[in-house]
Amino acid sequence: MYTIKDIPINERPRERLINYGSETLSNEELLAIIIKTGTKKISAKMLANNLLVAIGGIEKLKEINYEYLESIIGIGPAKACELLAAIELGKRINREVKSLKKIKFNNSKVVYDYYSKELDGVKQEHFYAIYLDNNKKIIKDKLLFVGTLNKSLVHPREIFKEACLISASSIICIHNHPSGNIIPSKEDIVLTNNLKNIGNLMGIPIVDHIIIGKNNYYSFFENGDI
Repeated sequence: MYTIKDIPINERPRERLINYGSETLSNEELLAIIIKTGTKKISAKMLANNLLVAIGGIEKLKEINYEYLESIIGIGPAKACELLAAIELGKRINREVKSLKKIKFNNSKVVYDYYSKELDGVKQEHFYAIYLDNNKKIIKDKLLFVGTLNKSLVHPREIFKEACLISASSIICIHNHPSGNIIPSKEDIVLTNNLKNIGNLMGIPIVDHIIIGKNNYYSFFENGDI
């Protein structure tokens, strides 16, 4: 079993990056640089290759979690954290909207542009609440619930509890449909109506509920449903 040290110096991933630029490296070589070291039995480059084979290609990296990475022989807590940090940085770099805080909500696409990257490739439904001040500026967004592939268990009390704690004036709800279909389900419609009624009673209205699908979104506000 060969190690990185067995590769001629000029052909090692780090040296190739320095001499020729990062764009010339293969996915395996880029991962090997992040992984840094292998084990007694396997090099960092081979470990990178094994990871790519296990997940089914570089595009699947955005879907992996800590538990899955640590289950791969040769990847311990430190390497798992380093890989997840690098993946998250890549996601943030590619967001058209870098942060929602202090952005004034004046159209649903602003929210979609942010969350389309955040939820890309996610296999379960994620439900977020976005909290606005009196001027419709976003003061906080919070992931409140993660459901199964088909259903997310959403408790209104958690949505409005957070709103009261931070003195929010209104709320935008957002969740994804892993299937990619943006048409609201019966459950989505019932939930939205319930939240709208509770919000009106509490004086903290729900101003929109946005469903994120595959390269598209559905806004209850834009469609006249709120």
